Amino acid sequence: MSEYVESEAVREPGKTGFDELGIPDPLVKAVADLGFRYCTPIQEQVLAYTLKGHDALGRAQTGTGKTAAFLITILNDLIRNPWQGERFAGDPRALILAPTRELALQIAKDAHGLSKYAPITVLTLVGGMDYEKQKQTLMGEAVDIVVATPGRLLDFARKKTIFLDQVEHLVIDEADRMLDMGFIPDVKQIVRMTPPKTHRQTLLFSATFTQDVINLATQWTQSAVRVEIEAEPQNALIDQKIYIVSNDEKVKILFNLIQQQKLERVIVFANRRDQVRQLTETLKKYRISCALLSGEIAQEKRIKTLESFRNGKIKVLVATDVAGRGIHVEGISHVVNFTLPEQADDYVHRIGRTGRAGVNGISISFASEDDAFIIPAIEQALHQKLVCEHPPQALLQALPVRGKGDT
Repeated sequence: MSEYVESEAVREPGKTGFDELGIPDPLVKAVADLGFRYCTPIQEQVLAYTLKGHDALGRAQTGTGKTAAFLITILNDLIRNPWQGERFAGDPRALILAPTRELALQIAKDAHGLSKYAPITVLTLVGGMDYEKQKQTLMGEAVDIVVATPGRLLDFARKKTIFLDQVEHLVIDEADRMLDMGFIPDVKQIVRMTPPKTHRQTLLFSATFTQDVINLATQWTQSAVRVEIEAEPQNALIDQKIYIVSNDEKVKILFNLIQQQKLERVIVFANRRDQVRQLTETLKKYRISCALLSGEIAQEKRIKTLESFRNGKIKVLVATDVAGRGIHVEGISHVVNFTLPEQADDYVHRIGRTGRAGVNGISISFASEDDAFIIPAIEQALHQKLVCEHPPQALLQALPVRGKGDT
């Protein structure tokens, strides 16, 4: 392990290195390749228990490292305890449930990265993507980790394509979002297909601990350690600005912001599909490199759009809250709330796309008479007061006149 381990002389005091956790060498090396040296608070607190096989209930926002916490837990056990005897297709050893396709795909991508030096197979089962291809993969090889959305997984389970009676690790991510989206009846069916909670390790994560989430955790976990990480440290990395604007000033301010500051990677959020569609068309008319991401876009195209955004081919992503959770793109400098969200929690998740991994970010929100009423609830969710101000005069410059050839 010495080739991946820093010398004690250069260690940061008070932080736990991944090489100190006692996890297998292939996992230590994969973590190092991903550029991670020290555990985040939730990783350190959760892994202290879950690496010993205990259940856990974690409260943390996206961007705090919870995904790596449960993936390291699973991979540690699978690597240390390889399957003995004959393996059958459609019998995963670990199951991770996520509420959205985007989050499931991101988790699977992280799982592939962390298991690159181990003989671990990962399969994603989500709606909106090639059903037959997923079915053939399930039937063709033994899969160790399945990352799935509830609907598609239940479809395969009902058709006896996948069997969950051998699941050793069950992860339910963003349990509060599962509740909001009405997935809990499906999740309950799925949990009943797995071994009893005394015969599996169960990890449940949620951005909030409502009574409903606590009730579910009580049903599904056994003597679970409870870890709560506040969102303030992440928010502290984000410079939050709220501009008091009229509706007809918004496009002008957004255009000038992108052009004057030469922004290379920014997400602009709006509440409705028609809003993001119209805004994307408008920005394109002014020759802004952009694309939209919403629920009406086919999944394959959404994936391609995200990849183009990641690699810099697209500078501005105009999105509904479908991108507010579970989308992890490095180097997002700005998040712009073209319209403030209807729910305060969605504001927290939106701005969390920037200010990640110790890097500062900026969020700019346009508050008009239509949506400014939500600001007190946002302040309560953030545990901080937000300053509302008029935008700088430079951002109020008139839009350029489009020539006849412009579309």
